[in-house]
Amino acid sequence: MNQVALVGRITKDPILRRLSEGRLQTSFILAVNRKFKNQHGEVDADFILCTAWGKVAENTAKHCGKGSLIGVGGRIQSRTYEREDNSRVFVTEVIGEEIRFLSTKRRSSDNLYGEPEQNVQRTGGNESGSEQEKAKSNFHLPQDEKDGLPIF
Repeated sequence: MNQVALVGRITKDPILRRLSEGRLQTSFILAVNRKFKNQHGEVDADFILCTAWGKVAENTAKHCGKGSLIGVGGRIQSRTYEREDNSRVFVTEVIGEEIRFLSTKRRSSDNLYGEPEQNVQRTGGNESGSEQEKAKSNFHLPQDEKDGLPIF
């Protein structure tokens, strides 16, 4: 059985990538607090690489920014690749098959693809601008949530 469930905060705005075959992908680092304190009385966090595909990737990149609290359900996957200098890199990541937005924070920009603004092609969606703004303004971070969770 290969199942993972994590709750943590995204460390920077996810960037959506459209791969050559048309698939959508995003990767992000999730900061997850440990259950115990270190010798200095501080709570440590683990920083876990997560990847999402398709509609899950698109929604995550669209609605979550740095500091968003999310739940990720999925599986662990390992892979390797070679760098240009012929060194081998081993990667272990969580493939997020289900992502729940627990408390989202606004992205630093509306640019999902991480490209300069003049290079991003905007397409007309089903939502009007006022509906998009209304949806964004409905997300608020509860004050009591800050205790025990990493905030960056």
